[in-house]
Amino acid sequence: MTPAQFLGRVKRGEVPSVCLFLGQEGYNRARCRQALVEAFPVPMERFDAGETPLAAILDDARAMSLFASERLMLVGNAEAAMPRGRAAAAASSEDESDDDGDEKAGASSGGAGGKGADLLATYVKDPTPGVTLIIEASRWDFEGEEKAKNERVRKFFGAIVEVVEFRAFDTASARAELDRIAKVLKVSIEPAAAEALVEALAADVGRISVELEKLACYGRPITAEELPLLVPDARESTIFGLVNALGRKDRASALQALDSLVREGEYLPLALSFLATQFRMALVTREANLRGASGVQGHFQKAGIPMWGSRADQVWQTASKFSRPQLEKGLKLIFEADRDLRSARPDDRIVMENFVVKLCA
Repeated sequence: MTPAQFLGRVKRGEVPSVCLFLGQEGYNRARCRQALVEAFPVPMERFDAGETPLAAILDDARAMSLFASERLMLVGNAEAAMPRGRAAAAASSEDESDDDGDEKAGASSGGAGGKGADLLATYVKDPTPGVTLIIEASRWDFEGEEKAKNERVRKFFGAIVEVVEFRAFDTASARAELDRIAKVLKVSIEPAAAEALVEALAADVGRISVELEKLACYGRPITAEELPLLVPDARESTIFGLVNALGRKDRASALQALDSLVREGEYLPLALSFLATQFRMALVTREANLRGASGVQGHFQKAGIPMWGSRADQVWQTASKFSRPQLEKGLKLIFEADRDLRSARPDDRIVMENFVVKLCA
């Protein structure tokens, strides 16, 4: 089931008794939550599967309320209810072991998880009248290295027939959603500016929605020329365009992107600092043999470095366009350009143009 289909069912008053919210995409998930809150006359009760066992949550769902005929229960962090360690491996292979060590591991780390799945299946067959139970699993995505983990979540909660999949927006769907949000907020934005905003924010509709709410205060139509001045990430997109042109060794396009940055009033030493960070992260991505934006995001987050989805995608694209020798050469030229920017010089632009020419040679 798509989020749009779920929203339609909520609007018609056909909310399923038990439903699984699956996937990382946050914008549509927030919309579905809000629709439920507006549809029910009672406050939403929130639970964390990492703090409260699934069995206890289901017992609570079985309890009839003395003060309301309806209940809306949201269980977050649902992945915490799943078996872990050896118990997870045993569950995925459906192979029972008589080994005492494995039994102890299952009892300590995942036995409760297996029992929880059985209790959930029993509850789904006969849900409590008037109770709507939403189980939310948003830790993993549908693509890349997380796909297998996401499928394991789906399998564990397989007793739930009604599943809403929150998949990432592609560029076309993000563009359509931007138009819808802009119409609701009464924001007039030129098509070229809308496309630039989608590209700058990597089709992240949650961030697009936030930026449109800010642009609603501007009070006049948004043009492509004004967008970089109003949305900081749109200016970053121009810098990323410079990175792409350098990766293709397209000197003309790289110089054109540099010219755009100058006309937008970009502080060129700051742009060079962005390029240095981009190249270093791309080199780490190459050396660690990472695959895909999700792999990049997970690797840097484990190292304690903030990394959001669109940023990880940019790093991955840079690593894909540049070979390791090219990245090393680029970092050396960045060091030289940084040194020249700090010394007596006629113009920052000349230093950056020399950098572009050398890297594209």
